Amino acid sequence: MLDVCLLGTGGMMPLPNRWLTSLMARYNGKSILIDCGEGTQIAMKEKGWSPKPIDIICFTHFHADHVSGLPGMLLTMGNAERTEPLLIIGPKGVQRVVSALRVIAPELPFAIECMELTEPQQSIQMEGFRIEAFRVNHNVICYGYSIVIDRIGKFQLEKAMALNIDKKYWNKLQKGETITIDDKIYTPDMVLGESRKGLKLTYCTDTRPTESIVENAKEADLFICEGMYGEPDKLAKAKEYKHMTFYEAAELARRAEVAQLWLTHYSPSLIRPEDFMRDVKKIFPNAYAAKDGRTVELMFRDEA
Repeated sequence: MLDVCLLGTGGMMPLPNRWLTSLMARYNGKSILIDCGEGTQIAMKEKGWSPKPIDIICFTHFHADHVSGLPGMLLTMGNAERTEPLLIIGPKGVQRVVSALRVIAPELPFAIECMELTEPQQSIQMEGFRIEAFRVNHNVICYGYSIVIDRIGKFQLEKAMALNIDKKYWNKLQKGETITIDDKIYTPDMVLGESRKGLKLTYCTDTRPTESIVENAKEADLFICEGMYGEPDKLAKAKEYKHMTFYEAAELARRAEVAQLWLTHYSPSLIRPEDFMRDVKKIFPNAYAAKDGRTVELMFRDEA
């Protein structure tokens, strides 16, 4: 199960009823935060989730509305007596940006490791899942992210017994390990069924539509995408500032064949995003104008 909370849905500046876009996901004891603008801590507090156990922070890019909440977040994590190291992932320059922001958070009881994204697409393998980063098209270097949980096939008891594999080795094979017994090599595929559908969450903001988004969001269980403008007459403005309209995001969702679309990163002038959803749903029916705190538990198909 993958817990997902869209902490804030605003772009450019926080509003009294809308915090800046930030996403938090939790899986198998790990917590991942994507972007950390001003007000992210308040949004997290409103949700009832804690920043202390955050293991990874991913930045899409380094505009202030996506990074300005970092110093306060680090201080809060330090004041909670956190000692575990923190991994921060972001575009080229992430070490420089984090170091600059830490001028006001210089002493922390935990180490920070920065991982710089240098390729158009990079895969970072974590324990039990992977993070897929992919370049999008904004007026600065910007990445989208997918959190992918692969799922191996079920353990086939009859196969293991037919091969006379001792029970003490079953767990290792089920976890994907290759074992050697009396000079014989046994691989997981010898005792596992076909791979099962895993889970995928794809998130992107601050971009024009790109093929990389379609490719990386392909068949995602949840696609969270910026919709800066809902007004149909704002397309020219979206193109000028390299953002997206609701309708462009819906078209990406349709082409990527995702299960569900949440729109986010609204312009401060967009007061009622839901007013434009009728036309959006004509393009992609399972679309939602997300509000702060929208949460879902993504479950494996056979557990749902």
